[in-house]
Amino acid sequence: MSLMKISAFRSPKKAELYLFVPQEKGLDGLPDELLVMFGQPTHVIDFELTPDKKLARENAETVMQAIESKGYFMQMPPTEMEKMGHMTPPPERLDNIF
Repeated sequence: MSLMKISAFRSPKKAELYLFVPQEKGLDGLPDELLVMFGQPTHVIDFELTPDKKLARENAETVMQAIESKGYFMQMPPTEMEKMGHMTPPPERLDNIF
């Protein structure tokens, strides 16, 4: 499990919901319930995944293990708390200065 060729698909139903599958299989063999929940997948990119590759939101080894065991990995959208973690802090209050 040192290198996997992956296809990534975006969901039309929810922003930032992605599905990673083995490139050679594509969407073949995925559970119908999964595709109903996910919606009609839109292909985003194909890439090579190694255990040490840096991904934006997930650990590469976790993604690879899920694909090995289930045949896919679903990257969920960030929670509201995760989104807030990337916001710049509010400016200091100025009324305490004088």
